[in-house]
Amino acid sequence: MPRDYYEVLGVGRNAEDAEIKKAFRRLARELHPDVNSHDPDAEDKFKEAAEAYEVLSDSDRRATYDRYGHEGLRSGGYAPNFEAFGSVADIFEAFFGGGGGGGAFGDIFGGAATAEITLAQAQSGSPVNVSYEVIARCEHCNGNGAEPGTPIETCERCGGAGQLRAVTRTPFGQVVRAATCDVCHGEGKVPREPCKTCGGRGRRVERTKVSVDVPAGIADGQRIRIGGRGHAGERGGPAGDLYVQIRVQENPQFVRDGDDLVTVVDVAAPLAALGTTVTVPTVTDSLELEIPAGTQPHETLTVRGEGMPALRGRRNGDLRVVVNVVIPRRLNQEQRELLEQLAASLTDENLHSHEGVFHKLRRAFGA
Repeated sequence: MPRDYYEVLGVGRNAEDAEIKKAFRRLARELHPDVNSHDPDAEDKFKEAAEAYEVLSDSDRRATYDRYGHEGLRSGGYAPNFEAFGSVADIFEAFFGGGGGGGAFGDIFGGAATAEITLAQAQSGSPVNVSYEVIARCEHCNGNGAEPGTPIETCERCGGAGQLRAVTRTPFGQVVRAATCDVCHGEGKVPREPCKTCGGRGRRVERTKVSVDVPAGIADGQRIRIGGRGHAGERGGPAGDLYVQIRVQENPQFVRDGDDLVTVVDVAAPLAALGTTVTVPTVTDSLELEIPAGTQPHETLTVRGEGMPALRGRRNGDLRVVVNVVIPRRLNQEQRELLEQLAASLTDENLHSHEGVFHKLRRAFGA
């Protein structure tokens, strides 16, 4: 009895389509035999995941499965037949489209890496060295899959055609389809003696490095595409592109809001009333900022051009400084007496504000 489809994909029974698709893509990357060569069952596991996705991504099939299980699908005429495909690459092509290293695994399985940078690096832009795993052409056999000095012969299984004809039974009758040969993978030829380094695949997994020019102003989660540095194409096809996802480390002093940076500065209440000058941090240094007399709690002061550069544009963002008015604590006797004298001298004119209640609430909550 096949496993539960939800268990295969690792999702709950109430999972939405996007979650199901994401889970299948993750498994596809993990189980492709070019990457998971250490697991002899990787191909079977991928076919199992592909079957689960084929059912759960179809609303009618999923409804039947949820109600009647595997028996309900079979009685309704559904019968997965992945053996009709010549190879896992063909199944990838059926689900994801394309062909070769730049397409069949291109956007879904294609080269991917992650680079972690600081906020200062994101502000200035800088080259970053990235290490990643890539499926590269085997240098030992030059990508043809044969041990050097041994011949490549016509495939006996398909007679050199590169395709097999398979008959699939469906509720509407028999369907004849041409599938890529599972022995020669569409080449029509096979090496007499497979390459000892790559096992006849013509490609192998290796770790490599690339220098990535990170543009100034890039944000966390954005990707940089580097042409031709992804996985090598099958059967000598061109390499795909490498996508480098940028992760910007959190900075405890700043919150990023688009191209603006937001920070908080503490100012004692008497100084906020009198006005003062405080030191405010920037990404790489600091600056002196004048706090006007009578500055209220959570009031925001703006320093133009001290934010992040715009990726597309000439103007930098701003640095927004939120003033946190601090009420003094643990007063000594002299301080208490001074504050009591101040409190006794205050009038309605000192405390009157022209702001309405909604404006006060918005400022209080930082809106």
